[in-house]
Amino acid sequence: QVQLVESGGGLVQAGGSLRLSCAASGSIFSINVMGWYRQAPGKQRELVASIISGGLTNYGDSVKGRFTISRDNAKNTMVLQMNSLKPEDTAVYYCNVRELTELGPKDYWGQGTQVTVSS
Repeated sequence: QVQLVESGGGLVQAGGSLRLSCAASGSIFSINVMGWYRQAPGKQRELVASIISGGLTNYGDSVKGRFTISRDNAKNTMVLQMNSLKPEDTAVYYCNVRELTELGPKDYWGQGTQVTVSS
């Protein structure tokens, strides 16, 4: 069973930076995608950024150029560096691991960490 633990959320002023970390424990299938999603009150959960085990990254349009995702495959960890934060980035951020197996995809989620950006 895979468990994900996030850390690094908090309160920051607009224009500031935060760094979110996600540590995965347990056995993870070697072909996988790690990603960050966020959900603001009254809105659907949306993709922030993702990175596959080979290193290819994908970003949501609203965070391109401001956020950077990275991972350490040996340690099963992932980091989201968030710069130039805006009030609209306020949300609960969730770590996700999607295993891509022959039987189909399987998702694991962290408990979420709150990010609040004040104006």
